[in-house]
Amino acid sequence: MSLHPEASILFSQLSEPFTGESLFDGLHDTVYFIKNAAGQYVVVNETLVQRCGLKRKSQLIGRTSEEILRPPFGHSFTRQDQALLQSGKPLVGQLELHLYASRDVGWCLTNKYALTGRDGGRIGLVGFSRDLDKHNESTEDYQRLGSAIRFAQESLAHPISVTEMAETAGLSRYQLDRRMRIVFGLNTGQWLLKQRIDRACELLQTTQKSIIDVALETGYADQSAFTRQFGRATGISPSQYRKVELRTQE
Repeated sequence: MSLHPEASILFSQLSEPFTGESLFDGLHDTVYFIKNAAGQYVVVNETLVQRCGLKRKSQLIGRTSEEILRPPFGHSFTRQDQALLQSGKPLVGQLELHLYASRDVGWCLTNKYALTGRDGGRIGLVGFSRDLDKHNESTEDYQRLGSAIRFAQESLAHPISVTEMAETAGLSRYQLDRRMRIVFGLNTGQWLLKQRIDRACELLQTTQKSIIDVALETGYADQSAFTRQFGRATGISPSQYRKVELRTQE
């Protein structure tokens, strides 16, 4: 994307490149980073340092996700980064369950964009992951969604649709989606996915149910579909998740 002439003039006058680092240091609910084409961190914010269980940015700079995070978590980020650099296609609003070195687990929305060099090649990427806000059940919007939410939560073992949720709430799909974004910061499809993965994580951590049984209890028709969706959201397989000791972020 080419810069507007006024922006080009401004950036040409800077004494040093603007990375956004100091800006994102003030956002405690957001992880921010810039990586080079080798996957090494070159810019990070304080929140990322803390969630990696480190004390200083220098402990991250020049290192890759796989060097910082224990297997298989670092590798999952590397795969995602490599796919982005190869395709050049941005990752926008990706709902992810992040598993941190501190053993905390929390949902976030991730955005990543490739950085293009002067020769047109992709030389790195920039990204951020923002924690999902805690919803307020006392709001009018939440109350209006109550019937749809209860219907979905009681029907997770079935492949319910957004249309069915909207009909239950007496809303159009557009109205339902608008209220879901206001209350949860997610569209209805993302919210449904979060409910299914949350339930699957609970079953994997607290029961000895087989992976296929967990898949069926969370509305998936078969194990392969469940494993693909679970991997996309968490970066690891259900069996790998089962082996990890975690604590949910407050």
